[in-house]
Amino acid sequence: MLSATAAEKPNIVFIITDDHAADAVAASKLWGAEKSGLRTPNLDTLYQNGTVFRQAYNMGAWHGAVCVASRSMLMTGRFVWNTREQEKSKFTDTLANEKTWSQRMKRAGYSTYMSGKWHVEADAKKIFDHTVNIRPGMAPTVPESYNRPVEGKKDKWNPADPMTRGLWTGGKHWSEVLADDAEAFVKQAAEEKKPFFMYLAFNAPHDPRQAPQSWLDQYPVEKIPMPENFLPINPHRAIMGMEKANGSNVLRDEKLAPFPRTEFAIRTHRKEYYALVSHTDEQIGRIVKALEKAGVDDNTIIVFTSDHGLAIGRHGLMGKQSMFEHSLRVPFVISGPKIPQGKVIHERIYLQDAVATSLDIAGADRDGIDFKSLRPLMEGTAHKHYDAIYGAYEFNSQRAVIDGKDKLILYPKGQVALLYDLEKDPLEKNPIADSAASDALKKRLFAKLLTLQKENRDPLDLAVVYPQWIP
Repeated sequence: MLSATAAEKPNIVFIITDDHAADAVAASKLWGAEKSGLRTPNLDTLYQNGTVFRQAYNMGAWHGAVCVASRSMLMTGRFVWNTREQEKSKFTDTLANEKTWSQRMKRAGYSTYMSGKWHVEADAKKIFDHTVNIRPGMAPTVPESYNRPVEGKKDKWNPADPMTRGLWTGGKHWSEVLADDAEAFVKQAAEEKKPFFMYLAFNAPHDPRQAPQSWLDQYPVEKIPMPENFLPINPHRAIMGMEKANGSNVLRDEKLAPFPRTEFAIRTHRKEYYALVSHTDEQIGRIVKALEKAGVDDNTIIVFTSDHGLAIGRHGLMGKQSMFEHSLRVPFVISGPKIPQGKVIHERIYLQDAVATSLDIAGADRDGIDFKSLRPLMEGTAHKHYDAIYGAYEFNSQRAVIDGKDKLILYPKGQVALLYDLEKDPLEKNPIADSAASDALKKRLFAKLLTLQKENRDPLDLAVVYPQWIP
């Protein structure tokens, strides 16, 4: 493993996609990925040549744009509610004290580069040495991409048409522009004598899910498998924060497909999702080849992940605003010199551990960082990382805790509690029925969740909502 005291520090390239579910990498073999027909050859190669973390999680978010919290946590290295407190002041103190991820890398001797999606309440130009094509949180919304398709009716949406704006805004697909930028960055950085840190952030495969026709043609609708945990409607959608009790004010992501969900609509959306994932994979391949062409690949570490997962029909949902595994979990791999090849780690981590890990490898300042370096897991000197995994959505809509095989999801607005055994039920299809044994397990997990809330400075007082579980 590379150490912080190495004579020549490694370059670090961080690649992050948006709305990329953990199973949306063919090599993941998660939740039937091998049956989906999805093709991601470049990501598969990274998985084969690096260390894969099978259970990487996003900690949560304070509102529906989950990527805001996820990417803000990357910038600060702090847990979700600590980051939220800093966001209130637009990260003024963090920036002034040079405590952002990129600023810490710069102080460690790195040239820093950024292109792509930002969606953070701070000026990227002030914390990276080089920036270009800084994109908003999502591509311009296209009305025709919502509430569709309806079987038997003409679909007005054409994801391959550059005239529909969205990811085609500006005339060239944003993912291709990001790969262009990365190639130019690598060429420029290779000529410098300093190590470099690149933050390359795709908007894809977030909706509007647009890809060239050649990729769409590779995924015929009739061959797209339905998710095993598909539901036409989620019975808890209102108390989850998906909509108001009267059915109004539906969350944006949930408006993409008609209610109730149909197999035809879900297959169509998944077709477009797979096409965009494969198109993104092609651009990631270009980035890797640029490193090889510049002759810097033998001293460059690549970290690939996403900011959260996505449902697209699972549990009756379309978006990522839930505590289910498909929305919390993301792909995560580290590949590069002296990184164990072909190693698979099942210990649960947070995707933002990438911050602590890169700072550790770079010998950079980690003071005040909440997340943990993954080096001990990769080197085999540690086998336990976090005591349990904490999850949150909005200030009072959802909470979750995962401890071993046991998982508890809470919907405080309705005083609902869902208990799962992730070994027996990894797709979370069947909550454990109420019994004396399950009640005792809920109390144990609830106590652990209260502890995690304190560590995270969670503003929600769950003890008021579930007084029956207080010892």
